[in-house]
Amino acid sequence: MCAADFARKGQDIRGYLAEKVEKRLDPAAMPEDSELRDMIARVMTEESRDICITAVEKAELSRELFHYFRGLDVLSPLLEDDSISEIMVNGYDRIFVEKEGKIQRCDKAFTSSERLENIIQQIVSGINRQVNARSPIADARLPDGSRVNIVLPPAALDGPVVTIRKFPFHAIGMEELICLGSITEEAAAFLEILVRAGYNIFISGGTGSGKTTFLNAVSAYIPSDERVITIEDSAELQLKGIQNLVRLEARSADMDGMLEITIRDLVRTALRARPDRLLIGEIRGPEALDLLQAMNTGHDGSISTGHANSARDMLSRIETMVLMGMDLPLQAVRGQIASALDIMVHLGRLRDRTRKVLSIEEVTGLHEGGIGLGELYIFRESGEKNGKVEGKLERTERRLENTAKLQAAGLQEQLRRVECRGVPALPVSGNHSDDGSHL
Repeated sequence: MCAADFARKGQDIRGYLAEKVEKRLDPAAMPEDSELRDMIARVMTEESRDICITAVEKAELSRELFHYFRGLDVLSPLLEDDSISEIMVNGYDRIFVEKEGKIQRCDKAFTSSERLENIIQQIVSGINRQVNARSPIADARLPDGSRVNIVLPPAALDGPVVTIRKFPFHAIGMEELICLGSITEEAAAFLEILVRAGYNIFISGGTGSGKTTFLNAVSAYIPSDERVITIEDSAELQLKGIQNLVRLEARSADMDGMLEITIRDLVRTALRARPDRLLIGEIRGPEALDLLQAMNTGHDGSISTGHANSARDMLSRIETMVLMGMDLPLQAVRGQIASALDIMVHLGRLRDRTRKVLSIEEVTGLHEGGIGLGELYIFRESGEKNGKVEGKLERTERRLENTAKLQAAGLQEQLRRVECRGVPALPVSGNHSDDGSHL
């Protein structure tokens, strides 16, 4: 039979072959990978006499069958494809992927909604989480660090929905971001000095703007002898070179609404674990108050991220999140923010789908009741060529006002050199000692 014959019977070739392989499996003992591959090869050889497929199709089917039994079925080859950055499953037979910033429909599909639900349970069980009709929404991660969001019926009207944000196998460093044009060497050197001096930095941006990637890159500038605690809803950070590293992850409540561990719980716990710095993957709620209090009580050099359309909007969101956790006068909240945060880095995705640092701004304190922001670097477009936006992150005439931490760290002269030369005289990746000798 050919593919058209299977289609008329409402069955695809892969599903037919999967049934043949499944009949040979011992339900009490799953075979080793090599045994499973041999079993698939034997079934393919036996059935190829009756199924008209090419050698290339046979090889592809063998690979898909292995993923069906051992991996995540049709998701496995998509996860292995480095050109794909996001996978969107809108029901078992509608899969979309994002390649090079463009979304397109994939020709892969699960055999049934039940098969997709089995894969979903396999994903969440790997990190001891639950998702079902009673609790239909869950966040999870894959072993490679990819972020997974799941929505099941009845919340999802057209079948299970799975969204996977892939992350590169190795963390992208600042040097690679410079090569990609996401940031300039001068701005990267500027940020390195501020990170080493212990400035509190907040990274904002929209969905898919690269906040986690940028946080990973910036964290490489943290001196290797410091104690760092990371706090995330779903572990994604890939910090390198920090020996005294503690990684904490939140946990959703169980079916009875118990055993939940929130980001706020983890922030409070982390403060008792003697951190030099806190790195919080993203703040979304009342934990913002705890983060600000930590920054204001000796935990300099802490870094976090959040969703917003601009640095100014992010400050407004932080105000709202703090008020979710405690009923405080607005001016008191703004005072907490202005004294805690030093630098706002805003990322964005341009119309050509490239990710850029759009601004680096200093929090200058309270001014006439509002929080002041001073632009230090701003991305300016210079045109468009071959569908690509041209432009550069340029330094403004404004200089850093709050230099107390620079003076305390003995790095004021190094910053002056960067500002005077316009280019760094230091490596742009890796962890450094705090003596400034590499500048």
